[in-house]
Amino acid sequence: MLTITPIYAALIALPYVWLSINVIKCRRAEKVSVGDGDNKAVRKAMRTHSNCAEYAPFGLLLIAMVELQGAGGLLVNLLGLALLAGRLSHAYGFGRTPQIVILRQIGMLLTFAAIILAAIANLILAI
Repeated sequence: MLTITPIYAALIALPYVWLSINVIKCRRAEKVSVGDGDNKAVRKAMRTHSNCAEYAPFGLLLIAMVELQGAGGLLVNLLGLALLAGRLSHAYGFGRTPQIVILRQIGMLLTFAAIILAAIANLILAI
């Protein structure tokens, strides 16, 4: 049974919804109904949201599999914290104008670390 991963899924879902609302607000402000309307602000809001949508589910899936295979709570929490911190850091750094590049880079580093370490842990636990 999953007891830790759902916490991180919920914590990542909250900023995901905030990013979704940000896209809606940006579209309204810029009067763009569909797509990005070739508007830089709308495109940036959409890409900030999309980046979370592209990485968070895969990371959470890998972390859930680590937990289901019986990994200790410390490992699952470290993976979850890295993914959460990575997604928050990236969204904040990328979403700002001008970008805070170091936060964007730290965010991707933490996200990739969580995904890679979860993948390795899954391989080790499965073998």
